Amino acid sequence: MATAYADCFDPTGARYGIPTYPWRYAPDGYATRRQLRAQGLRPGGQPVAAQLMRSSRRRKSGVAVAYLYRVDRAVPVRPMTSRKWGALALAMLARRTCPICRATYGYCLPTSLGMCLNCADSEGTNHGIAA
Repeated sequence: MATAYADCFDPTGARYGIPTYPWRYAPDGYATRRQLRAQGLRPGGQPVAAQLMRSSRRRKSGVAVAYLYRVDRAVPVRPMTSRKWGALALAMLARRTCPICRATYGYCLPTSLGMCLNCADSEGTNHGIAA
């Protein structure tokens, strides 16, 4: 392995406290939350079993970390109930409804404006603000 990978390779957990592997080199039987979700599973309260690590210029710490969970201890995702579907539908309706003119659009309104584009344009001209 290259030097960058060797810095992130700690299968015993002596350096970082938990087993650490380089990015894309996780052993079989471990998965991230997203990978578990794609399989229809969730961690189910189990602790983090290992981590993936790579150097990153974007992070303050200089490394990017992804936590891994054991697949054999994962449990199935809870099914969506009718009440959850209803609550989700109402939340999405609220994101698509303008609070000023009460019109409902087929897309989510921009949060930067807090209203639809028509209301933002009319408010900008009413207050003398150039759009």
